[in-house]
Amino acid sequence: MHLATYIKDGHEQAALLVDGWLYDMDGLHPELPNTVSMLLQYWDEYFPVLQGAPIMIREGKISQRNAIKLDEAVLTAPVPHPTSCRDGYAFRQHVEAARRNRKVPMIPEFDQYPIFYYTNHNAILGPGDIPCMPDHFDKLDFELECAIVICKEGRNIRAAEADQYIGGFMIMNDMSARTLQMEEMLLNLGPAKGKDFATVIGPVLVTPDELEERLVPPPPGHTGNAYDLTMTCRVNGVEVSRGNLKDMAWTFAEIIERASYGVTLYPGDVIGSGTVGTGCLLEINGTGKLQDPGYAEQWLQEGDVVEMDIDDLGTLRNTITREEDDFSLLAIKK
Repeated sequence: MHLATYIKDGHEQAALLVDGWLYDMDGLHPELPNTVSMLLQYWDEYFPVLQGAPIMIREGKISQRNAIKLDEAVLTAPVPHPTSCRDGYAFRQHVEAARRNRKVPMIPEFDQYPIFYYTNHNAILGPGDIPCMPDHFDKLDFELECAIVICKEGRNIRAAEADQYIGGFMIMNDMSARTLQMEEMLLNLGPAKGKDFATVIGPVLVTPDELEERLVPPPPGHTGNAYDLTMTCRVNGVEVSRGNLKDMAWTFAEIIERASYGVTLYPGDVIGSGTVGTGCLLEINGTGKLQDPGYAEQWLQEGDVVEMDIDDLGTLRNTITREEDDFSLLAIKK
C-alpha cells in the first residue's frame, strides 16, 4: 500500500493512494483513524483492514466520489510528526569516499557495528519548499537516503525479527548546512545545527509487502531484508547522484537491533539509511577536487529544485527558499 498525508480543510489528513487518487481513511472504513500516526499506533489491527481497500476500489466497491487526484493535493510528510528521527551511516561507498576525500583512512569500526545520530523530529518536511537561513546557504547540501518508520513498540529487538517492526519505506533528504556542521563537529559533538533545520521525507509511505519482488540477499554475514531499488537525485533537472539501496552495508534490521538496545522504539519512530554513495554534494565535490584541483564546487542555491527518486517509492520534489531574516550565527560566533 501507498499511504500519504495531505492538507484538507487546513488539517492533516491520512489517505490511501491508489492509481493516482487519494482516498481518506474514513471513506475506506468507518473505524480507520485519519492520521498516519494513529494508524501506526494500532498497525496490527488496522493493516489487515487497509490491505483489502485497493482491491475494493478497483472493483468499484469503494466510490471515487470523495477521493482527490494526487496532482491536486498538497502533500505533507507522510509521517508528519515522528516520535523520533534517527539517521544511520550504512553505505560503505559514501563513508569510504568521504574519508578518502579528507585524506584519512577508512575507519575499521564501520564494519563492527551500525551507527546513527538523532536529528530534529520537529523539523520534518514533505514535498514543497525548504526554507533556509543565511548560514544554511554556506555550502548547502542534500543527502539522498531511504527511511523506514517503526510500526510497533519494541525493546532489545534482535535483527532476525526486526523487519517485522518496519511499517513502510520513504525517500529521505537529510538536508545539511556543511559550514555549520564542520565547525561544530570540531568539538566532537554533533551534528546538530548543521542538520536540524530540515529533514525531508516522502512523498508517500510504501508498505513492505509492495517491495517483496525487490528483495535480494543481504551482504554476506549480515541479517535482514535488502532491496534492489535504484536511487537517484536531480538538481534543476540534471542528474547528480545514482546508487542502489541494496548497497547498504548494514541492513535496516541491524540498525533497529542497535537502536533498540536498552531503549524502547515506538510506532512513528523514523530511521534513515544514511547517504548512498555519490548521494551528496560534499562527496561529489570532494571526489571532483581530488581528481582535478580546478574542479568547480557546486552547492544548493535559492530557487534550486531537488528531485529524488527511489524505485517504487516515488519522487520527492523540493524547492530551496530563503527565509526573510538576515540573522547569522556564523557572523557572531566569536
